[in-house]
Amino acid sequence: MYLRSTPRRNKDGTEVRYLQLAHNVWDPALKRSKVQVVYNFGREDAANREALGRLIASVTRFLDPDAVLAATAEGLAFTESRPLGGTWVLDALWQRLEIGKTMKRLLKGRRLDPNAERVLFALVANRALAPSSKLAASRWVNNDVHIDGLASTSDDACYRAMDWLIEISAKLEEAVFGQVANLLNLEVDLLFFDTTSTYFETEEADEALPRNERGEVVAEEKATDEHKRKGFRSFGKSKDHRDDLPQVVIGMAVARTGIPVRVWSWPGHTGDSALIRQVKDDMRDWTLSKIVWVADRGFASEQNRLHLRKGDHHYIIGEKLRSGSAEATAALARQGRYQEVRDNLRVKEVRIREDERFVICFNPEAATRDAKTRGRLVTQLTELIDGTDALSATKRAELRGVISTKPGLNRYLRTTPGGLLRIDAARIKTEENLDGKYLLRTSDPKMTAEDIALGYKQLLEVERGWRDMKQVIDLRPVFHRREDRIRAHVLLCWLALLLARIAETTTGHTWPTLRHDLDKITLGTFTGPAGTFQQRTEITKHQHDLLHALQIDTPPRIYKLTPPSR
Repeated sequence: MYLRSTPRRNKDGTEVRYLQLAHNVWDPALKRSKVQVVYNFGREDAANREALGRLIASVTRFLDPDAVLAATAEGLAFTESRPLGGTWVLDALWQRLEIGKTMKRLLKGRRLDPNAERVLFALVANRALAPSSKLAASRWVNNDVHIDGLASTSDDACYRAMDWLIEISAKLEEAVFGQVANLLNLEVDLLFFDTTSTYFETEEADEALPRNERGEVVAEEKATDEHKRKGFRSFGKSKDHRDDLPQVVIGMAVARTGIPVRVWSWPGHTGDSALIRQVKDDMRDWTLSKIVWVADRGFASEQNRLHLRKGDHHYIIGEKLRSGSAEATAALARQGRYQEVRDNLRVKEVRIREDERFVICFNPEAATRDAKTRGRLVTQLTELIDGTDALSATKRAELRGVISTKPGLNRYLRTTPGGLLRIDAARIKTEENLDGKYLLRTSDPKMTAEDIALGYKQLLEVERGWRDMKQVIDLRPVFHRREDRIRAHVLLCWLALLLARIAETTTGHTWPTLRHDLDKITLGTFTGPAGTFQQRTEITKHQHDLLHALQIDTPPRIYKLTPPSR
């Protein structure tokens, strides 16, 4: 099918040309092909050319971007196409937050690659768009994507850039936080903190080095007893369920809007409990308003709570209901009505101490799920122990040992003085009283019980951040060996998550969806007798709306014109 221009003569003898959409069909009677007109556009004037343009645009909607470029490149050789939209948006956000400007200022005076800032941006963009190793990242830059200001790079340049990133990390993190807070009017009245771990594809832990309580390598005499016996990559309680591999512990602070404001890295054996004190101290000199720290039950020690209250700060921390603590027992024993709040949540405040407030939260849907789970476990346990009275004491002891390795079942099992296995009815009754409930404690004297409950519920933003870091940004597993490179890798992942989260909160779309839509904006390269040039694909309405929401200009249509070499 093709377009043709057909001449016709008017009565006055003047020639007028008509546009027609036609194709050739075989005439079996004449035994030759003949032209069959599919559609007449009318006279070849400006109005009909506009209609033709609309038709072409409508047809090309059903083609891949590469096919569109190839179809419109008459007389030229279409040599390659690279995604452009993703890096274009990330680079615009990168410059808006002045990350590149800050890096150049902090790296000034060093003897380094003039493209160091561009290489670091490329590594961050790689984490956000096509996560891979540093070796694969350089190939990605050289062959698979367009990055303004960086035509190519090397593996060595990527590793050197990571080393420079570690040198400026502390000042860079503070400067980036300041820009994010100013440009986005960042709400830092609630600051959420949690930790995770990530593992390494190696069975060997690092050599033990003297470290301080921050996990930093120090002289032997400055090491603390708790940390000086382990390496950075060391075995610990893995949150990825990979206790067979060495790991490191990573912490992240997230603002109310889900923006990750800072990350930390510690040796893999580090326990969670004391880390929040270091985090608060590290952010002490940053320009922050009054802060309410929000953390889960792992940080609820009295020492942590006292530390978090310093400097007119407060906290909301989960309390373990099954810990048997005096506070949890007293709170659950208090009578009173629950107040209905949004998101299928009910709350009840109880007063136990003068300097702290306690809020019991109850979710009816969660209570139903807890009851069903317990019923399934009790049924399974009943089937396991049914008829065991007839077994020998040795056989019952063996079965008891097997059940003890299954915490869900073991919770509802009791052993009689005579060694018989029974369902623990008292424990079931106690658990029924805890269905769908969790207990919070706060030092803030003014927040309502509803705000306390909903504030703690937003701790899910940190969990979502970890999920995206591991699945979208591809934090794990880590293949670096040196400690400084591992820390740099975590920083690159944080910067990638920061840019992605800003794009998400601005547009209302998830990053995987944005990445898919933006990568359809591609840059095609054409070569012909007149030289080489690069042209981007047409911007669709949806892509234009995304760029408009982000307040980012569209990429130029023509990128590069290179005359032929003589």
